[in-house]
Amino acid sequence: MNCNFRIGHGYDVHRLVEGRKCIIGGVEIPSKLGLLGHSDADVLSHALADSILGSLALPDIGFYFPPNDDSCEGINSQEIVKRAVEEIGKLGYEVVNVDCSIIAETPKILPHVKAMKEVLSKSLGIPVENIGIKATTNEKMGWEGSKEGIGVHAVCLVAKK
Repeated sequence: MNCNFRIGHGYDVHRLVEGRKCIIGGVEIPSKLGLLGHSDADVLSHALADSILGSLALPDIGFYFPPNDDSCEGINSQEIVKRAVEEIGKLGYEVVNVDCSIIAETPKILPHVKAMKEVLSKSLGIPVENIGIKATTNEKMGWEGSKEGIGVHAVCLVAKK
């Protein structure tokens, strides 16, 4: 069935470690702990890119940016988001809006949301008003609650151009 609108969901998680930058939504957040990963480990951008790709049943970001590919090491995750937008564009779709939930005990996210929206607006090609970013803690329960990592759920709506 051919639809004018499609919805995608993405989920990603990265471990918090010492000695790495904490980049979330394209913004470097001052923190004693950073995110571990092959790229810049931007957990928000990864979940978002997977939601965009998933909206059209395309492979996840690991297909386009394999973790064992040395050319992807340290890549800025905004390039991953832009590639996801490109891939759906090839099929005649564009992103309408996105909504993301960050689950983290640390660092504090709210002071950085405006900057994240501005970065993601450019990568997605949509107005900041069409980008939702929320943060919550896990009430000190589980791996997020014990500050082992950060998880993000992202959804997006895409439409035929």
